[in-house]
Amino acid sequence: MKRVFDVCFAIIGIIVLSPVFILISIWIMNNSRGGVFYLQDRVGLNHVNFKLIKFRTMYVDSDKKGLLTIGNNDSRITPNGCWLRKKKLDELPQLFNILLGDMSFVGPRPEVNKYVNLYTPEQQRVLSIKPGITDWASIQYYNENELLSKSADPEKLYVSEIIPSKIIKNLYYIDHHNFWIDMMIIHQTLKKIIVSS
Repeated sequence: MKRVFDVCFAIIGIIVLSPVFILISIWIMNNSRGGVFYLQDRVGLNHVNFKLIKFRTMYVDSDKKGLLTIGNNDSRITPNGCWLRKKKLDELPQLFNILLGDMSFVGPRPEVNKYVNLYTPEQQRVLSIKPGITDWASIQYYNENELLSKSADPEKLYVSEIIPSKIIKNLYYIDHHNFWIDMMIIHQTLKKIIVSS
C-alpha cells in the first residue's frame, strides 16, 4: 500500500508542480554557474547507496569544502539557494527518487556514508526501511542549519547530539509506523513549512 501511495502521489506531484520545477530551474541557471540539479551519494535501504536529487543551492564544487551547511550565512550557498532551502523547495526533485524506488515520502532521512560509518549496530537499523523525504526528526530539526551556525564546533554537535537524537526518533518510527502515522508526519511537515514561511 505504501509503495502504491508513493508512486501515485509522486506522479501527481511532478505533474502539478512541473511549472514550479521549470521556474526554479530557470532561476537557478540565471543565478549562478552550474547545473540545475545536485546529486549526492546517500545511504539507502540495506546500506545501498543511491543518488539523492536536489535543486542546486550551492556554488559548484562547494561540497568539497565540507558536507554540513551552516546557517543562512554559509558563503557556499547561492543567493537564491538560501530561500529555496528555507522553503524546502530544493527537496522537490526527490519526487523522482520516489519513482525510482530509492525513497518514500516518509522514512528516515538518508545520510552520507561519512556519518553512517559512525553508526552503532543498533543505529544501523535505520537502514532496514526505505529513507524518506520527511520524518519525525525532520520536523523537530526543521531549523537544523541555524542550530549548527550557533555552535563553536558544528560537526561535533551534529555527530554527538543531532544524529543520535534523530536516530532515536527514526527507530521509534520503524517500530511503530503505519499509514496513518505517515499521514500525520506529512501533515505536520506541511504545517511546519507553512508556519515557518
